[in-house]
Amino acid sequence: METTEVVIAGAGPTGLMLACELRLAGIEVALLDGLPERTGESRAGGIHARTMEIFDQRGLLDRLVTQGHPLQAGHFGALPLNFADFDTRYPHLLAVLQSVIERELEGRANELGLAVRWGSPVVGFEQDATGVDVEIGGPDGPRRIRAAYLVGCDGGRSAVRKLAGIDFAGTAATMTGMLADVELAEPPAEQFFGRRRGGGDFSVVQFQPGWYRLVVQRHDLILERGSQLSFEDFRAHFTEIAGTDFGMHSPRWVTHYGDAARQADRYRDGRVFLAGDAAHIHYPAGGQGLNLGVQDAVNLGWKLATTLRGNVSDALLDTYETERHPVGARVLHNTRAQTALGRPGPHMDALRDTMSDLIDLDEVRRRLGFMITALDIRYDTKGAHPLAGRRVPDVDLTTTEGTTRVCELLRTARPILLRLNRNQTHTGTGWHDRLTVVDARSHTTHWTLPGIGAIPTPTALLIRPDGYTAWATNTPHDPTLPEALTTWLGPSR
Repeated sequence: METTEVVIAGAGPTGLMLACELRLAGIEVALLDGLPERTGESRAGGIHARTMEIFDQRGLLDRLVTQGHPLQAGHFGALPLNFADFDTRYPHLLAVLQSVIERELEGRANELGLAVRWGSPVVGFEQDATGVDVEIGGPDGPRRIRAAYLVGCDGGRSAVRKLAGIDFAGTAATMTGMLADVELAEPPAEQFFGRRRGGGDFSVVQFQPGWYRLVVQRHDLILERGSQLSFEDFRAHFTEIAGTDFGMHSPRWVTHYGDAARQADRYRDGRVFLAGDAAHIHYPAGGQGLNLGVQDAVNLGWKLATTLRGNVSDALLDTYETERHPVGARVLHNTRAQTALGRPGPHMDALRDTMSDLIDLDEVRRRLGFMITALDIRYDTKGAHPLAGRRVPDVDLTTTEGTTRVCELLRTARPILLRLNRNQTHTGTGWHDRLTVVDARSHTTHWTLPGIGAIPTPTALLIRPDGYTAWATNTPHDPTLPEALTTWLGPSR
């Protein structure tokens, strides 16, 4: 029987990101997918600020920026949200297709010595106290892989979730969205164009020169999941709502989706985990789905790696669910709200007018925008410091080796003790093999946190590999650091 450390089912963005995270830590991985090959389809079409920061942390963002373009605003229920004043290097949406993201992530996985095993669906598993025996189907006949952990990143119809007996409760679809990637003979002048009319709404966005993504959403229609939608059917639905077809032709892809919203009641069952769409599905309002899955992956990846290297108790893995399940629930909640805002009729027209007035207020706009972009996430981390549990801003720093940024320090996916402005807090010697200590000078006296505002620059902080703050202090010699190190990295050795 083949053995490895982690089996990942599903080679979409979540599975690929998780595989790359584990390989950076030197973990052995088997990355499986039941499809015979990659389809090239692109359900997702953009990444938000927090996901751009995460890709920057791993040196992947430059690969994507050259193949996409920035959009200066997002939306909440098709009501515009301006991100331009958000405190991040990336105060915009990056329009880049899922197929491009998958290609670049798979390229990084290959560079790290890992190839996707296509035509390899997970068809069963048995777990015990020390590992999981994963049964693989496919044209080569049944096989088994023995692993320490199995992670289901295999989509909304996840075989891993079903085999684990994990409930996927939620709400059924109440409407239908339809999507087509096409060329246009008469495109609108705007880079992003959308309107709400009659029984639905429509939008047009240009992803690459010469071709466009068209979306139409109808609240008077429910198409069964798995049913086929022809290009001519799409054109008819789009024209009925938009009043024009913009001269659409040469379709590359046509599909439809609903607003079903479901979430796994737990993300862990012993040695089996769920991430991405296997853990949550929702209406694609605000472009949050791919972002949510990638962020699941970076949260789980370093925790699996740290546990596998024997540094911490298995309880660290429980924090994956306690941290990420509430984030997923919040996305389901806000996408349901956005679906409701799209419904037709005079009562909803009045509510949208009211919401539009409210969004003009900076406090409302920022609160909704921080939620959509995931810049405001705070994990439940011990410590009274305002940075505790929050993302570390990508501030400019100077070290003895020159200028750098927080995202650049995180390229190796290792924990970092960042000591600023001559802070002398010591770790002791027992953790030096598990983290990187960086002495630096901050270029500013204050850092700005979305939803919080400006805070004094900390004198030292412990940064998790996913870019969140495990511990921070404003004192020159803080004796509480060893407790934080023990919690997140294991006891001193």
